Amino acid sequence: MIHSEGERLFGKYELRLEMENQDKEMSSEISKIDGNRLLNTSIEDLCDYFEGKYLISVPQIIEDKIQVDHKEIQVDVSQDRNRFFVDRSQSYYISGTNVIYFVPFQGDKNVFQCRPSTFTLNPPVAYIEESEIKLSYVMTTHDESAVKSAFNRDLSEIRKWLEWIAKDVEPFNKSIKDKAHKMIETRRNKLLNDQGLVANLGFPLRRREDNSHTYNTAVVRRKVIQTPIPKSNTPFTPEPTLGVKEYDHILTVISNMVIVMERSPKAFHQMVEEDLRQHFLVQLNGQYEGQATGETFNYEGKTDILIRVEGKNIFIAECKFWRGPSSLTEAVNQLLSYTSWRDTKTAILIFNREKSFTSVISKIPEVIKEHPNFKREIKFNSETGFRFVFSHRDDPNRELILTILAFEVPA
Repeated sequence: MIHSEGERLFGKYELRLEMENQDKEMSSEISKIDGNRLLNTSIEDLCDYFEGKYLISVPQIIEDKIQVDHKEIQVDVSQDRNRFFVDRSQSYYISGTNVIYFVPFQGDKNVFQCRPSTFTLNPPVAYIEESEIKLSYVMTTHDESAVKSAFNRDLSEIRKWLEWIAKDVEPFNKSIKDKAHKMIETRRNKLLNDQGLVANLGFPLRRREDNSHTYNTAVVRRKVIQTPIPKSNTPFTPEPTLGVKEYDHILTVISNMVIVMERSPKAFHQMVEEDLRQHFLVQLNGQYEGQATGETFNYEGKTDILIRVEGKNIFIAECKFWRGPSSLTEAVNQLLSYTSWRDTKTAILIFNREKSFTSVISKIPEVIKEHPNFKREIKFNSETGFRFVFSHRDDPNRELILTILAFEVPA
């Protein structure tokens, strides 16, 4: 005789209702975030946070780590119809064996309690622990093939149910970030409109003494969140920023100057970084009415190219010859040391004379992604250029865009 022990799986909660509850909880959490904190934090960071928190992690079985154990037990066989007993109301015990398979998994153990849209009326039974499935079998004979067969059958059933759940969960998980983005944008727009309304009333804004300066997230049920929303309740003040279209125009002016260098190599082959920078400044000043400057003091040092409009820094760039990966890291650190809290659009211009240009291009993303202030890469339509988002050196809530343009210049 052999029988399985455990709890019936996949039947306690409706998966559909759980996903609906996740949406409601995320909406509620976004609506309760302190307004200044919401405005001071990057939308992408917020979306990443909510995606990580509300994503449903379907368990993945780790088959190469399965282990098995056994122990001797006493088995009540009074209800075994293959045995004759005059009085089946009395227990009758014989020596038996309990074989237990330990099946590790990665994911959320609560998923084993959810019923997918596809199901049968005979779900598998097992014991679910934090990161392990325990499949337990009681036997009164040493029938090795029977217990193997029972285990393989039950594990196959569990896999099948998890596949059904994964199919239901996939579109939900893919939609979390977009839903969060829309909810955050809607609330941000309302907060900004509210600020505009109060500003137009003509009186100073009264500070609320009960305004919370901390934010405690709800208990994470689905997944451990490694990166919480950065805490910043500093009153939000909108800052003038350089639009992406204008930013790209500045970079186009610079790129066009490089084309001139390529067409007249003899005129540029002995120039050093400072000389090349001067040629870029000539072109930029033609576009920005003399507001592009070189070697200009900014924050903690002098940056190579700086464009200011109405006293605000709208663009900062550094010019560097390629001298290996460490030279790029040094350039990034230098740029970050020049960048103040208000600066958001930056660039590094890499000039290559001696090394394989293809090799230089391939190394740039690797070097950048290892930097501690790197956050993410942005799609950028250029064969020799890259665009990234960095956090400001002293404030992780503030982001700056860094574009790296690499050029082959005459040797």
